[in-house]
Amino acid sequence: MSPQEYLEWEVRQEIKYEYIDGEVFAMTGGTLPHNDIALNLASALKSHLRGSSCIPFMAAAKVAVSENTFHYPDVVVSCDERDKQAIQFLQYPCLIVEVLSPSTEAYDRGSKFTRYRRIETLQEYVLIDAEKIGVDCFRLNDRGIWELHPYETGDEVHLTSVDFRFPIALLYENVQFPT
Repeated sequence: MSPQEYLEWEVRQEIKYEYIDGEVFAMTGGTLPHNDIALNLASALKSHLRGSSCIPFMAAAKVAVSENTFHYPDVVVSCDERDKQAIQFLQYPCLIVEVLSPSTEAYDRGSKFTRYRRIETLQEYVLIDAEKIGVDCFRLNDRGIWELHPYETGDEVHLTSVDFRFPIALLYENVQFPT
């Protein structure tokens, strides 16, 4: 299926599909903790970014990584004027966040991150653990190298792409971890 065929086909589907090099992949539902974490961050970002040129989006926002790849991050922020009129997908995010699940963690850390790094405007890629308190923030430094900034219980997270500082506990408010 061509990218254009995918875009036309997917809007008629009941569920979301990611698109990678001509193939479509159904997006499965997440857990309630997964949803709560994404919602907690998106809500805090919306409040923090109110009045700025940056806009946060949640899981229904598709990101065009290239003309042959479309993903649905859990949370994404674009501060780029070119995304202001976007209807079907974003192309210029500065921040992408994925909430990890056991079935997707290796993929999110590996080939998905490799694809996301092709986005020229991307400054931070954040992975949030949904089974215990922990955040891995990959940040592009001034030499063009991705650096890991891990955060644990009690830490203050700093998302430099949107200059947002918050206690890590904010992400896990009302989250019940699996036993």
